[in-house]
Amino acid sequence: MREYPIEKTRDIGIIAHIDAGKTTFSERVLFYTGVSHKIGEVHEGEAVMDWMEQERERGITITAAATACTWLPTYRNGDKNYQYRINLIDTPGHVDFTVEVERSLRVLDGAVVVFDGVSGVEPQSETVWRQADKYEVPRICFVNKLDRTGASFDFSFKTILERLTKNAVKAQLPIGQEDEFFGIVDLLLKKAFKFEGAAGEQIVEIEIPANMITDVDKCRAELLEKIVENDDALMEKYLAGEEIPVDDLKVSLRKSVIDYKIVPVFCGSALKNKGVQFVLNAVVEYLPAPSDLPAVRGEDTKTGQEILVNHTDDEPLAAIAFKLQTDPFVGQLIYTRVYSGRLESGSYVLNTSTGNKERVGRILRMHANSREEIKEINAGDIAAIVGLKDTRTGHTLCSPDRPVILENITFPEPVVSLKVEPKTKQDQERMGIALRALSDEDPTFKIKSDSETMETIISGMGELHLEVLVDRMKREFKVEVNVGRPQVAYKETISGEAEAEGKYIKQSGGRGQYGHARIRVKPLERGKGFEFINSIRGGAIPQEFINPIEKGVKEAMEKGVVAGFPLVDLAVELYDGSYHDVDSSEAAFKVAGSMALQEAVKRAKPVILEPVMKVEVMAPEKFLGDITGSLNSKRGQIENMTDRSGLKVVEAKVPLSEMFNYTTSLRSMTEGRGNSTMEFDHYAIVPNNVAQAIAEGKK
Repeated sequence: MREYPIEKTRDIGIIAHIDAGKTTFSERVLFYTGVSHKIGEVHEGEAVMDWMEQERERGITITAAATACTWLPTYRNGDKNYQYRINLIDTPGHVDFTVEVERSLRVLDGAVVVFDGVSGVEPQSETVWRQADKYEVPRICFVNKLDRTGASFDFSFKTILERLTKNAVKAQLPIGQEDEFFGIVDLLLKKAFKFEGAAGEQIVEIEIPANMITDVDKCRAELLEKIVENDDALMEKYLAGEEIPVDDLKVSLRKSVIDYKIVPVFCGSALKNKGVQFVLNAVVEYLPAPSDLPAVRGEDTKTGQEILVNHTDDEPLAAIAFKLQTDPFVGQLIYTRVYSGRLESGSYVLNTSTGNKERVGRILRMHANSREEIKEINAGDIAAIVGLKDTRTGHTLCSPDRPVILENITFPEPVVSLKVEPKTKQDQERMGIALRALSDEDPTFKIKSDSETMETIISGMGELHLEVLVDRMKREFKVEVNVGRPQVAYKETISGEAEAEGKYIKQSGGRGQYGHARIRVKPLERGKGFEFINSIRGGAIPQEFINPIEKGVKEAMEKGVVAGFPLVDLAVELYDGSYHDVDSSEAAFKVAGSMALQEAVKRAKPVILEPVMKVEVMAPEKFLGDITGSLNSKRGQIENMTDRSGLKVVEAKVPLSEMFNYTTSLRSMTEGRGNSTMEFDHYAIVPNNVAQAIAEGKK
């Protein structure tokens, strides 16, 4: 028997821009739900959800932490029949750890998006919002930090409407702002509440302040209009002037939130223990249970036909592994979300991504880095599995009776590289093990050995990302390394079309080698990757040599012709060639494919691509001239200038190569009062003079 029925299960994530207060909010959730008996503060380095040493030292979240808790809505007066199980994932806000948000949203059913009440929508808020859109995750908003100087609920709400969604609607209003903020008005109930007790655990109903009544009536009318818009039966009652029961409004609002037609916005201050319980009420009232969602689409690995996986315990098992974590005590933990069926410890599962059967050792319900062992998990549950050897992020685990593969998780390409070398002989052996373990955990962390220089190059999403990984190698794997300067992960592509042939003929004493391929190359849209088209007709090249040609082409793409960077975004069409009855071999055609690609790329106007970052700089107005001048000198394009809480905000697109150590120069330029955020935006063609410098190895 399930401990909690699937209708009373919620799988949610907390997502936001860096420093909006996600982890502080999560700590309050743990306290109010009884998981922890003391509130851990981020600024004191004691947050339960920030359990890594690096997180506690830096005061930022680096890895998505999962926990499970139960919540009894505050208005249910202790009736245990209304208790819910919430699986909660606290994600990082820093753009360098975007992989953690991406993989969490892939497996979650709902999200709470947290905003800073002073800044409103910030650059990374837009990124996580787009990620939630990509996976069609219903969400609710929480405007946090309303106790801070300069906080404004109206301003923050306006930025959500302007920059994220027109579907946002106020569900609450704050009573007082900045240091006078002490309570909230629930618009649906039309009641006011304040929070008392050492940790705001006592919710006390109060009169709505007289000076707010007009505002409350106006905002409540807007909320009701938004709800009845999507419900014909309620619309009739509303137009007839009838009073609609709150329970009916909640049922309709829930449906609209799940269909992403309404995004309710709540308010409070997690640090000051105000408003968090109402967000938890909203999580269980408005965000979907797994059973509210449409079936997940999968593919039958044998026939290739579509399979619909329903969120129920009665179907065969289908689950996805979304995160790997190395634990010093139990080994590798595979975080898994079950979509259908039941997963039991000791059972065998089929990994359809590798084709292997694996045995489930133990199943652990995680509470950040502490754990409790359980015997089984059901549809809609999230837990960590111990004992799976070959399972990686994005792999599908299923019952051998119904082999199904679910949609994989796609990750962005790394943009910054570093050279690392071990300090001692012992470090050399351990470094390989450490790098392999870390790259298994993090799909945006790539390792490459340069065959010419024999150097090890590691690549990631930013300087901080790589700095943390090098620090983890030292602490967790006891590996000391020397680190080179950060390098930009340039790429190459073509800007024209061309044809070429590759002919590999080698006569030796015995049997010779013969491979001959003709190809066409043409550019693809940015971000499309690589496409191989086989247009061989009439058996000019036998079928068994087509794959080796594609392999040769792919190998040649790893080193471009302008400056040796990987080739991307091109289509290769194999249209002709020839073979020899005796001398042709797979190896010969692989070489021919490689030669043909190199020749074709040289003729197709090759260019270098560089990562361009979306940069936002905030500083007092008197420094505006210096900031814009400095961004222009870095080949930046200024796109927008706005005001935010008394500061000027400059938005620009700037090549990453110009942005190393920018934070330091910005501080000295603005007397320490400016700050900036930066995230990857797109790859763009490098200007000729810069491309020449890169090719000559000067940059």
